[in-house]
Amino acid sequence: MQKYGVNELRRMFLEFFESKEHLAMKSFSLVPHNDKSLLLINSGMAPLKPYFTGQEIPPRKRVTTCQKCIRTGDIENVGKTARHGTFFEMLGNFSFGDYFKHEAIHWTWEFLTEVVGLDPDRLYPSVYLEDDEAWEIWNKEIGIPAERIFRFGKEDNFWEHGSGPCGPCSEVYYDRGEKYGCGSPDCTVGCECDRYMEIWNNVFTQFDNDGHNNYTELEQKNIDTGMGLERLACVVQDVDSMFDIDTLFALREHVCKMAGVEYGKKDETDVSIRVITDHIRSVTFMISDGILPSNSGRGYVLRRLLRRASRHGRLLGIKHEFLVELAGTVIEGSKDGYPELEEKKDFIFKVIAKEEEQFNKTIDQGLSILAGMEEEMMKKGEKVLSGEEAFRLYDTYGFPVDLTIEILEEKGLSIDQEGFDKAVEEQKEKAKGTFGEHSYSGREATVYDEIDASVTSRFVGYEKLVCDSKVTVLTTDTEIVEALSDGDAGTILVEETPFYATSGGQEADKGYIRTADFEFCVEDTMKLAGGKIGHKGHVTKGMVKTGDIVTLEVDAENRALSANNHSATHLLQKALRMVLGSHVEQAGSSVNADRLRFDFTHFSAMTAEEIQKVEDIVNEQIRASLPVEAKNMPIEEARKTGAAALFGEKYGDIVRVVSMGEFSKEFCGGTHVANTGVITAFKILSETGVAAGVRRIEALTSKGLMNYYHDLETKLVEASALVKAKPDLLAEKIRHLQAENKALHSEVESLKSKLAQDAMGDVMDQVVEVKGVQLLAAKIEGVDMNGLRDLGDQLKDKLGEGVVVLASAADGKVSLMAMATKAAVDKGAHAGNLIKAIASYVGGGGGGRPNMAQAGGKNPDGIDAAIAKVKEVLEQQL
Repeated sequence: MQKYGVNELRRMFLEFFESKEHLAMKSFSLVPHNDKSLLLINSGMAPLKPYFTGQEIPPRKRVTTCQKCIRTGDIENVGKTARHGTFFEMLGNFSFGDYFKHEAIHWTWEFLTEVVGLDPDRLYPSVYLEDDEAWEIWNKEIGIPAERIFRFGKEDNFWEHGSGPCGPCSEVYYDRGEKYGCGSPDCTVGCECDRYMEIWNNVFTQFDNDGHNNYTELEQKNIDTGMGLERLACVVQDVDSMFDIDTLFALREHVCKMAGVEYGKKDETDVSIRVITDHIRSVTFMISDGILPSNSGRGYVLRRLLRRASRHGRLLGIKHEFLVELAGTVIEGSKDGYPELEEKKDFIFKVIAKEEEQFNKTIDQGLSILAGMEEEMMKKGEKVLSGEEAFRLYDTYGFPVDLTIEILEEKGLSIDQEGFDKAVEEQKEKAKGTFGEHSYSGREATVYDEIDASVTSRFVGYEKLVCDSKVTVLTTDTEIVEALSDGDAGTILVEETPFYATSGGQEADKGYIRTADFEFCVEDTMKLAGGKIGHKGHVTKGMVKTGDIVTLEVDAENRALSANNHSATHLLQKALRMVLGSHVEQAGSSVNADRLRFDFTHFSAMTAEEIQKVEDIVNEQIRASLPVEAKNMPIEEARKTGAAALFGEKYGDIVRVVSMGEFSKEFCGGTHVANTGVITAFKILSETGVAAGVRRIEALTSKGLMNYYHDLETKLVEASALVKAKPDLLAEKIRHLQAENKALHSEVESLKSKLAQDAMGDVMDQVVEVKGVQLLAAKIEGVDMNGLRDLGDQLKDKLGEGVVVLASAADGKVSLMAMATKAAVDKGAHAGNLIKAIASYVGGGGGGRPNMAQAGGKNPDGIDAAIAKVKEVLEQQL
């Protein structure tokens, strides 16, 4: 048998099913689309759920994919053995109401034996206990002896998840030989050892479960198959585990070279090597799909994987930051199947470098905090760190719990594992449902799910803003109806529409749908499943029925202003890449008639100079009146033009490319100006951070910008009138008023100081000596804290060396102030502790440094008692 590489096997599988009239679709993003049941795509069929449920019509009844997947449910076990991994590729062939068991089983056998060349005598199929049809195909048609076909029960060979489509499975196992076995003479398919490896699973979805285990035959039977690419490579390359297959072997050896260690020599070392090898693959692919590190959701999964890899690098003795270099090896090994890795390489490296640098600081911070916890434990004579403290270190500071355990064990200490696990479970409960299962349900059902899948809408809004079309569906919020009448809120679907539905950050068109005696105000336009477009709003007069011919009219000004802002975002993105670097990617946008918002990947706040430079570049391109053209072209041809794609977006074979002269080229389905001069002008209002590695620019163009300047002008005129100056002389007038105010303030402070001195009178006769230290503690009437500080400085100078404590009441509030000279502090005086000790008498609190402290209170009647207490407190300090 030839030992094919991972990239060859992927190509062979897709080409084989293309020869069987399957459409080979590129892997979907790891970010689920319209599926709240999943945090990340975790199976080959997960992105295809709408085709299985009938919500959408598939592009072809036969489809094949190699889907990148991530599962993190048992992340703690990854690395402990060679079986576990978070990232994997799932090969699959799917039938949506086309072929069924006969073809699926025959093609499984043909691919494994004739294309890949596996020994037929080492292949062992299994079927569901009651699935005689599958058993007959394997036995009578394929020719597998009965003793090599295994019947398993529901737990093993029947796929279902609650109510909905379900059905029996037929798996294929490969006998890898005795060297991978447990040595038992009874070892066979189903044994827990590594000898018999499941490599293919055919799911025959032929039933519908009503949720009470009542099964009915589905009218449309489907095929959902899956084969782990890494598992297949293990078998074909005859290696021990996925960490030994060609692409992962190269990555694993790179880790070993960095750490100066050898794989297979020491268990603890092997665990760390496997963790890093697996996690850096997951991290690289996740970032390439637009996932960024954060403290929640999929961003938290990314951060955790990255930190875990970094931590195990430390355990291996890798002192420097190393993950970027390994990501390069991931990209090199996988770019054949996933060219987006190469395209996003610079950005992937930037995100990893920034996060690894940050985590290295976190580790050092965590060690310091843990040291403080250890000190507290020693003081209390405790040997066990509480679960809450261990979890706080782990959750708040990102400090791995296994590192906490290891450090404590070295000192004969431990953690309350049960308490820690409880805290983890409580956190999981809060985020329940985020990881999801391999299921068909992905979101709450809406009235739109009841619309026939064959209903579609064609968008004609690039060419025109008004068109006539036939009403195909009418709905209220809860049901499909035959008519909508005056006052009703609802949704209208038609065969053709000029209305642009919210997509790609561009907000939807607004306008009207009319007949001679009917009018419907369109307040929102939505993209619905299966290529449908819904016009949501309310009837302002008359009635409309399914089948009516209506006139759809887009609000032309609203569309034009939105187009100005949308086209400006294209110019903005290119300008940002020119000024900040090629790592800049669009991370989201929101465009409407009033303004534009653009999120982009960058790792520090922009300087004023950078903002100005970007603004100047955009305005230069606006003045150039560049022609704006849109062309539909094959995706590979579009990529060759250098057109920028939206980060993490899934595109079809034909894409729309919007060009603005030679300056900007982007994949885009939105509406735009005819030339950039229409935008008029561009102004950045703000640049802020919105997430780790993501910045946000808010800006205005055309009418929105003119309104902004009109607003500013109105405020300028109003402000000028208030200070009695012409607008062009306003700044000069303000400077004059500031100078006048400063002089008056100085005069007021001088008068307050004189009044305070008068209120104080001669208090030097109240000085007493306490253990060789001069003490002046006095009560003064009607002086605020600033006044007390000034008096304190004066009295301290008169005193020479010693302690001054002053108290005063003004407007029902008490101010306390204490000062101690250096000589007094050296003898033990501490102004902060002194204030703390007497503040309670005036109903307040405070503190400060040894040489100066202050406090506030609400009980003026306690001032005398506080002053009387000073001498006693000072005696205790000295």
